[in-house]
Amino acid sequence: MTSRDTPDEDAVLTSYRRSIDNIDAALVFLLAERFKITQKVGRHKAAAGLPPADPAREAQQIARLKALASEAELDPEFSEKFLRFIIEEVIRHHARAASGGG
Repeated sequence: MTSRDTPDEDAVLTSYRRSIDNIDAALVFLLAERFKITQKVGRHKAAAGLPPADPAREAQQIARLKALASEAELDPEFSEKFLRFIIEEVIRHHARAASGGG
């Protein structure tokens, strides 16, 4: 790339950005599918009178995701933060379902 080229004119950068955009789209759709299931879990727990949190399951999942993250050369702490965010969302959906908000 010369000093006159803009980043948008760089074919390699454009290719990388296209790949990032595709990955982001896949992540959004995967998260949407995951949250559809976690919402069903929340509704089921509410209907069955089960507690919204399951600390033993959460600990297992955190350990599992941290191991997967390490294997994938991703910061294990990031994977834990990510899972904790998901858990908070599940609990929020459970609370809404328990209050009749579906």
